[in-house]
Amino acid sequence: MVDKNDLRQQLTDAFEDADYPVNSPMDLVPALPNGPATTFESDGVSFTAMELNAQAGSKQSFPYDSVDTLVNDIMDGLEDEGYLDEA
Repeated sequence: MVDKNDLRQQLTDAFEDADYPVNSPMDLVPALPNGPATTFESDGVSFTAMELNAQAGSKQSFPYDSVDTLVNDIMDGLEDEGYLDEA
């Protein structure tokens, strides 16, 4: 099972240095250490930044003024798509 706190921290660390407000996923790319190929992993589950956008993108509502609101929406999207247990 994915460690939600670990995944949330990885996302926060990766996106916190973006130039907020961000208006699209492309605005986040410069903040990522490996660009769109940046990988987030937790307990055997992994997503690249591109995969995250594809899997959780329906929950994203640009523009974002802070990393917290962005990460919350990504986590909600992953949960809605069944990648995270709700328990």
